Order: sequence, then C-alpha cells, then structure tokens
Amino acid sequence: MFNPPPEAFENSRDYYRNPWIFGILIIVVIFLFIIMFSVESQSQFLTDPFLQAPTENSVQVVWFTEFPGKRNFVVYGENLNQVVEANTTKLSRTREDQDSFIGKQTEKGLIYQQPMMRDIWRHEAKVIGLTPNNSVPYQIISEKENGEKISSKIFNLAAKPTSGKPLKILLTSDHQLKPMSSANLQKVTETFDKLDAIFFAGDLVNIPDRASEWFDDNRGNAFFPNLQGRANYELEKNGKKTIYTGGELIQNMPLFPAIGNHEVMGIFSMKTSLNYQFSQPYPRQAAKNLYPQNPQNINRDTWLKNNSFNTDTYQEIFTLPQNSSEEKNYYSVTFGDVRLVVLYITNIWRVPHLKDNARGKYRERKKDFDNPAEWGYGQHIFEPIIKGSEQYNWLEKELASQEFQQAKYKVVMFHHPPHSLGENSIPAYTNPIQYIDRDENGKITMIRYEYPQQNDYIIRDVLPLLETGGVQLVFYGHSHLWNRFVSPSGMHFLETSNVGNSYGAYLGSKKRTVPLNYQEKYAEVANPNGLEPIIPTIAPLIDENGEPQPYIASNDITAFSIFETETGKVSSYYFDTRKPNSEVVKFDEFQLF
Repeated sequence: MFNPPPEAFENSRDYYRNPWIFGILIIVVIFLFIIMFSVESQSQFLTDPFLQAPTENSVQVVWFTEFPGKRNFVVYGENLNQVVEANTTKLSRTREDQDSFIGKQTEKGLIYQQPMMRDIWRHEAKVIGLTPNNSVPYQIISEKENGEKISSKIFNLAAKPTSGKPLKILLTSDHQLKPMSSANLQKVTETFDKLDAIFFAGDLVNIPDRASEWFDDNRGNAFFPNLQGRANYELEKNGKKTIYTGGELIQNMPLFPAIGNHEVMGIFSMKTSLNYQFSQPYPRQAAKNLYPQNPQNINRDTWLKNNSFNTDTYQEIFTLPQNSSEEKNYYSVTFGDVRLVVLYITNIWRVPHLKDNARGKYRERKKDFDNPAEWGYGQHIFEPIIKGSEQYNWLEKELASQEFQQAKYKVVMFHHPPHSLGENSIPAYTNPIQYIDRDENGKITMIRYEYPQQNDYIIRDVLPLLETGGVQLVFYGHSHLWNRFVSPSGMHFLETSNVGNSYGAYLGSKKRTVPLNYQEKYAEVANPNGLEPIIPTIAPLIDENGEPQPYIASNDITAFSIFETETGKVSSYYFDTRKPNSEVVKFDEFQLF
C-alpha cells in the first residue's frame, strides 16, 4: 500500500489556511457531487421526458422507468415551483427474447431462450395553464419506494403554437435502429439550434413488443436514446469508427407519429420468438375462421387479437391528439399554421421473391400449402381506407372541416408510399386476391396472390379526396429513400426515409423482383403510379455517367427534411457518413402555396 510522506500532509495544511483556495476546493467538490448525482439519477430513468399532444394551454409530459415509483411528478415554471402529479401505468406486452440486444446479451440466445415479460412503467403528467408561444422550464422527478428521489435535467415545454408563429418542423421516418439513424439525428441538431416539432411517418422500431428497441438496445441506437441525444452508436466507414449520439429533440418539442407496418405486432406467444410473432399477423377474418378450432377457454375478443394483430405497445407508449379516431391510430391536429392529418395506411411487408420457401407478397410457402394456420395471406391491409370505410369517412369529414379548410398549410402524413421509386411501391395497395391452383387429384400446387392495379386504394380513393380538399403536401416513408413528386394540380409528395439505411431505388437498369407469369403486370422499374420524380433543385447526387439523380438511396449518405412555416419551404439535407467531419449539404428545396 502506498504511504505518503509526513511532509505531504504538512504542505496540504497550507491550502486549508487559505480561505480562497479552500472555498474553491469546496465548490469543486460540490460540483463533482452534483454531476455524479445527476448522472446516477438520469441513469435510473429508462428515458428522458418527452412531449405529447399539446393543446392551447397544456402539454403531456411522458417518461419511463423500470419501477412504479411511490410518487412521480413534474415541476415546472420559471422557478420550478409548480408541481403536477403523473399518472402511472404499466406496459402490458413489452418483452425480451433470444434476439434482443439487451444488457449482457450481445449475441442470440446468450441469456434469453424465449420471450420473457419486461416490467416497464409509463408516467404521464398533464402540464396546464400554459400561455401559447411561451416556453417554460420543466423537470421530471420520480421517488422510489425507499424514498430515494431521482430527477432529470431541466428542459423546456410549451403549449401548441398559435397561427402566424414561425416554426421549423423535422420530417423523418423509418429509423428502426438502422446504422445511420444516430448520425442523422445528431446532424439535425448540429444544423438547427431549435426545432418546434417532429412529424414521424412510421416505422419507429423493428419489433414493437421488444422493449429494448425502444429504450436500451446495447448497440446504442434505440428509439428514445436516438431522439434524446443519449445514443452511443459506433458507425464504421472505410475502416474508421465514429460514435454518434443522436439529437436532444423530443425533450423540448412534441412528436407526432404515424403508424407504420413495424408498429403492428402479430400473434402473441410466450414461446415463439418475437421476430416470428411480428412476421405472422393474420387478417382478422382469417383469425375468425380459426377461432372454432380454439381449444382454450379464453375471451373471444382477446383470442382474436392475440391471434391476428395489434398495436397495443404503440398505443400504450404514445398519447395521440384527442379525437374520435384515437383508438384507430389516425388523427388530426392544428399546430401553428399547419393542419396535420395522420392516417393509418400500412400493410404487412412480405418478401418479393418466388422461391418455394417464400411466405411472400405473391405466394405461400410450399410446405404450408395444406396448413392454413401458417399462411401469410400476402400483403394484407391492417386498417381499411377504401371508399366507404370508417377511416375514409372520417377523412372526408376532416377535409371538409373548418379547422382544415382555414389552415394555411394542409399536410397529410401516412406510411405507405403513393408515389415512389422504391421496392415497396409495388404491388398495388389493395386487398390481395388469393388463387389456389390444384392438380387433377385436387392437390394444391400453388397458392398465389394478385393485386389489381386499378384497385389501389391510395391512388383510386384517397388521392382524389386530398386533391379536392386542397392538400399541399403528402408526406410518407417505407421504402428507405429520398424522392419527391408533384401532381399536375401542384400537390407535393415527399418520401424522406433514407435515414438509417436504404433498400434501393429502381430506375434504369435496376429492376424489382416481380412475377412475370401472373395476371397483373407489376412495374419492374420507375414509379408504378405515373408521376415522374423531381430532380433535386440545389445539389443532386451525380451518377457514374455524370447525370443528376432524382433520389438518394444510399447506405453511406443519410437525409432529412425541414419544413419552415414562415416561408412555406421544405428543405432537404444530406450528410455523407464516410466523411464524418464534412458539412451537411442542402440539396433540395420546394415551396408550399
């Protein structure tokens, strides 16, 4: 053991005799203690607070912990002297399994061998009495059963802004813990000092019931850490590793999400993997057909949900703006000069290839031909949007409403692309038609699915309604690329989902995988719905032939878009992750009128 000489203690006494030095030492010690306490306190929250569902005089503050807490509350105001208690609920379906990257499980099945429930509590407090356009500081505090209190940093909240207030809104989608998502959000905050809201066009995570994908995936880029500047993701490009932290965003501004196919969970089980459960959602009618074979004594509605699909975790995590469609995952809200309409337009994604092992868009697996319980039923739609459906009728009333018609900017957001160069623009967005082929002995030889182009519900039913209603911008995602289009009437279409990775753009020689011997002729290249893509107006990427590209579909270059309501301009930016010290490039801009 090291023993310092006596003179060391003699010399140290001189410091304590000097009140200035002694005072400085005390301040340093207190400062270090505060930092250590703050770090320790924040580490016991699963998330920082985030803001939801603002109204003219209130906003919801939400956060998550792995303990219920004896008391959970928000302090706010200039002196943090106002207090509001939080309502605490427990998430009902969050689990981890063999495919989770959680804690010490860094490879498949290292700790978890099958799904295990994970106890997570949600705390929500409604902060009221706010004045529009004025932000106030706030802080969350949770008290454990043993009396220990933990607190967050101090952030800022506000009621929703009034018309005329200039806003900057981030347009994003398809994060899904993809490799470039942390870099993307970090560059957003480095480029803009202050934003006012986030419009998120779906696919927030990959498996909605896997808790770690939302909160603490050990690879460092889970959903909440990415959007709260707490990510710790190592991205390697050209042999060089860079750590990205995401951006501190939703602590200080509301997030308005749309539901994507990755927010929809399939069958529920505590035995099969979460990946399998997610990949096997049955249409409601298929589940009803199977119900008579159910040997369990269980409530019919519960059984049908557990054996078809649900959005329970998504709905338990987020507070959507209050309106008649809250339980249906579609809603509308006025935010400053913007009337935002969010639709539930998404279907299950299936593989496009036609091999015998494909539970795909166009066919069933050969080994499942005689086992309907294993059929995938093609790319079936989760919530109807066909003319006459409940959602269509709701949309029709919304577009005719005073709130919508009087808005300066009319924006509609959903997940599935109406116009796109991506893989996911085919087949048509319609209910698949099943065909079962049999041989002379009645044996099934093929189960295939067709999607008549003329029955595309988005193109045939929804877009004419939006055109008539005066919508200026349709914003969506799903294909993991950036491209945009303009209709003859001037309605803009923007897909800005090349955030974390890309699945490619199909133009020129690159062709989609499509069945060539089916009744329908599926588009191998280009936008199947007619509109030509727009070349970026400022700095398009150039291909190998020196031609400007009307898209960004890259696993090295990530893109994001900002809507500025003061000017009506939508600007898009890219960042090349192969050059971590390079500047963000503004490459496109257009204006809403």
